[in-house]
Amino acid sequence: MFIIDLTLKHNPLPLSVQRKELADAETTYRQILDAMARGTPVELTCEHQPDKRLMVITSEIAAVQLTEKSAGGTAAGRGAGFFNFVGE
Repeated sequence: MFIIDLTLKHNPLPLSVQRKELADAETTYRQILDAMARGTPVELTCEHQPDKRLMVITSEIAAVQLTEKSAGGTAAGRGAGFFNFVGE
């Protein structure tokens, strides 16, 4: 399972959606980045909680993070915080 966290300006708690496959998580990550570049809102759904829907005004996004959730419930071998994602 892969988690995409959105940190919003002036909000201490991140918004999160989950994807089962890495390719889907990367697509969602890129969708958010593209929406941020255009300045358009983005609507997200969550594969872990199908009824969960988020509409985010992208000008309020401070950071986006993509991590892998291990079976133990934490990011796979990573500490808290952001990591470098290098796209193809």
